[in-house]
Amino acid sequence: MEYVGGNRLTLLRNGEQYFPALIAALDAARVEVFLETYIFANDETGSLVADALARAAGRGVKVHVLLDGFGAHDFSPRFRNMLAGAGAQVLMFRPELSRWRLRRSRLRRMHRKLACIDAALGFVGGINVIDDYDTPHQTPPRYDYAVRIEGPLAREVRTQAARLWSRVAWAAFGRRLRGLDALMGTSRAQAPAQGAASGDGQRAALLVRDNLRHRNDIEDAYLDLIARAREEILIANAYFFPGRRFRQALATAAARGVRVVLLLQGRVEYVLLHYASRALYGSLLDAGIEIHEYHRSFLHAKVAVFDARWASVGSSNIDPFSLLLAREANVFVDDRGFATELRTSLMEAMRSGAQPVPPQSWKRQPLWLRVRIWIGYGLARLLLSLTRADKAH
Repeated sequence: MEYVGGNRLTLLRNGEQYFPALIAALDAARVEVFLETYIFANDETGSLVADALARAAGRGVKVHVLLDGFGAHDFSPRFRNMLAGAGAQVLMFRPELSRWRLRRSRLRRMHRKLACIDAALGFVGGINVIDDYDTPHQTPPRYDYAVRIEGPLAREVRTQAARLWSRVAWAAFGRRLRGLDALMGTSRAQAPAQGAASGDGQRAALLVRDNLRHRNDIEDAYLDLIARAREEILIANAYFFPGRRFRQALATAAARGVRVVLLLQGRVEYVLLHYASRALYGSLLDAGIEIHEYHRSFLHAKVAVFDARWASVGSSNIDPFSLLLAREANVFVDDRGFATELRTSLMEAMRSGAQPVPPQSWKRQPLWLRVRIWIGYGLARLLLSLTRADKAH
């Protein structure tokens, strides 16, 4: 990782903080906007974001919206027509031609959630464009985080967004899409946003995962920080099904006296992964790792804190689909103030919305639950073998 200094980072919790900040940035855009999301829902939140994008395009801002062809396969025609009419450009990453065709490549999704405005302000996190209070039969909101970035790192967010946009646009249209060649150059919007951080601001790095030169960057960053930790590792992750290297790294950290705490999804959202991931609980608990399951609402966060100094906020789950197949983006931060703020938030979430998994009680789980767990684990391993994503598991 190459940390970049001089940034001002703002931790945003849930859509309640994220979407007002994003929409305010879109309304202040002067030159260009890039927005990437896995899901763009046809709900009140989707309408607010689509309206802000259309307003920006209507006043001459170059607006680029990249959606995943699976996660946003039902992108509203109303939004599409409104954005096109305002002059915004919308592209689909690997559009789904048929949801019933079984192809290994369909699992290579664009799972990133990021935005960049005028190359001076960026957003990276795990929050989709969706109303996180619309959680039927559950207590809202979904629990998630993003980070708002002012300063030099925002230009790297712009670089990565423009690079992926250009590749998708080239595949779809070639040179027929206007302005394609210019996207890979330097943006005209290089001046820092008003109030951007000075040279003594916070240090952070943007890491992306792709299937080319950056296949292992996010996982390797996690493993490096796990190895560095001397006091505490706190990981909150919605879909936790790590490979052998990751599990061994956590166990090794616990063996040297580091407190290792996992905040994981307690509610059943995806049945297969829910039970498959629990097949790992026994070995993790035996290694001295604490597991807390979040039950208050759906956990969607993908964050971590190491020794209250380093932190990570992004889109990458710790499972084979995120670490071995999907395009992801995480911000890693080297700043005690930011890390402490995130840690405090996570500890409060554990106190008010989670339940610890006692090692002895876990070993006395009923037979019906053990059967579900091992069936889920076996099916998950079979699926991974079919996608050739099981080499590290």
